Amino acid sequence: MSELRLNLTKASVLLVQHSLTELDILGQVFIGFGVKSIRKCQAIDEAGEAVRRTPFDLIIVDCDLPAGQGFTFVSAIRRMEDNPNRLAPILLISGHTAPGAVTRARDSGANFVVAKPITPKVMFDRVMWLARETRQFVDSEGYAGPDRRHKSFGPPPGQKGRRCDDLSAEVGRPVGPDLSQSDIDALFNPKRAVA
Repeated sequence: MSELRLNLTKASVLLVQHSLTELDILGQVFIGFGVKSIRKCQAIDEAGEAVRRTPFDLIIVDCDLPAGQGFTFVSAIRRMEDNPNRLAPILLISGHTAPGAVTRARDSGANFVVAKPITPKVMFDRVMWLARETRQFVDSEGYAGPDRRHKSFGPPPGQKGRRCDDLSAEVGRPVGPDLSQSDIDALFNPKRAVA
């Protein structure tokens, strides 16, 4: 398989991070990927103004902003009518990836959550994954964002999953004989084993 490449020189990226040091590190990672147009914001107000004025190809927001502002910001972007950023891929980065935080990120409309400390490889893998993203955008009364039914699809074709029970999204050919009707019935009516 040939090496996958992604040209990010014309991409426009918004980085929202309250720590100036982390913001600079994140910016350097994307400069290393070849991104030339990077907008850095330390405050939600400043980021909100940037989203209203400029279309971005990728938005990265820190989950750990005070009072859950990162989640609220993502939800607000997803609800912006007639704004191209509404459909932009959004990554949330977090120092605390407890299941509740991941669920909240998913429910806010983010595409992915990346755990801190970030590494260039993990960040690049997620950007590549987003480039191949095929989930539909859902807009309903209680949710706006990419289709949340993500787990059932497994990893992208040709990629190894993170979990030991990840299945490929591609279904292969049968490898054995079909079950007989009595075998199928037995699966639904289990019998007690006698020793």
